[in-house]
Amino acid sequence: MDKIVVSGGRRLSGEVEVSGSKNAALPILIASLLTDEPCTFEHVPELVDIRTALKLLKGLGVKVEQDKPGSVTLQARGVDKLEASYDLVKTMRASFLVLGPLLARFGEALVSTPGGCAIGARPVNLHMKGLAEMGAEIDLVHGYVAAKAKKLKGTKIYLDSPSVGATENLMMAAALAEGTTVIENAAQEPEIQDLADVLTKMGAKVAGAGTAIVRIEGARRLGGVKHRVIPDRIEAGSLMVAAAVAGGDVLIRGVRADHLDAFLLKLREAGVELEIEGDQVRVKGDGVKSVDVSTLPYPGFPTDLQAQMMVLMSVADGVSVITENIFENRFMHALELIRMGADIRLEGNRAVVKGVKSLSGANVMATDLRASMSLILAGLVANGYTEIARVYHLDRGYERVEKKLGALGADIKRVAS
Repeated sequence: MDKIVVSGGRRLSGEVEVSGSKNAALPILIASLLTDEPCTFEHVPELVDIRTALKLLKGLGVKVEQDKPGSVTLQARGVDKLEASYDLVKTMRASFLVLGPLLARFGEALVSTPGGCAIGARPVNLHMKGLAEMGAEIDLVHGYVAAKAKKLKGTKIYLDSPSVGATENLMMAAALAEGTTVIENAAQEPEIQDLADVLTKMGAKVAGAGTAIVRIEGARRLGGVKHRVIPDRIEAGSLMVAAAVAGGDVLIRGVRADHLDAFLLKLREAGVELEIEGDQVRVKGDGVKSVDVSTLPYPGFPTDLQAQMMVLMSVADGVSVITENIFENRFMHALELIRMGADIRLEGNRAVVKGVKSLSGANVMATDLRASMSLILAGLVANGYTEIARVYHLDRGYERVEKKLGALGADIKRVAS
């Protein structure tokens, strides 16, 4: 397994481009199952999770063409298998999203219950409950969800929590259902809006995406689509923290600042200088002060930027309290930061972070995707060398991040262990 080695203390400067959103691209790629016509998607990041999704789709019989970097054309005319196996779904929970499209178009599906990052319970009962309310017969057999339905029917569905995955799965199923489906307490993330744009281009009628109530009027048949994936807001936020924690002057291009309102407010509150113009954000960081952070569903502060913000608070002036309200097991990176000299006290779902003057390089281990990035950020500002193991997590969600940071002046390299 590869490792990332960072030598800290270098200020960052220059320009960097944000990749396409992994969390938007995955459901959009899977939406190609809803039609037998070609679907072309641009600005698709080259990531392990994307490769996993394409492998899954190929296994179902989808024709996959990649004629240039970042571009994928899919055609699900020859689908001859309606099963998503444990071997693939265990590595990436987004694979579970094939359940709704397969069921809606072909009348049945057999999909393993998912895996993914070990950051807490993320049950799929909301997916199954919603599909059952649309008329599907759902059984859980030997770790697989077996679903059947002659024809899904539009209905009103209330989600007990605003699950992104459940909202996406039900939206895709509803796009081919008979009648109108209303999803209440829906997730409001920008990735939901991007999926809605794709479904609309394919022929469904979607209203309210990005709000708590999404209405989908199903179509008898959906057509092909061409679509450019939105920028990755989590990568953009991570790069902003890199500039803030390491100091310097960095211009980040291809940013949707409107997708990061809560995060940008906290950066400004911490004293980070931000200049926003169009799709560009210039970040100047020097002398950061502590701020309290509480993660919430969108449009609140993203849980996927909590670990990165904890690094910034570790070297800020003062004491901050970081409260994690989304996942109950998402402070594992804190223990590694403590090994690097951070002053962090964990109290249940709260972390009390007292800023220190400097961190010290150490051998650390990534525990999940966002924790991987947080340890790289800590390495940027630490004295000496930081060696980060298990960076296969990183490769699931960040495209060539060591090259991007290296181009900004960071002393960072990937080494084979």
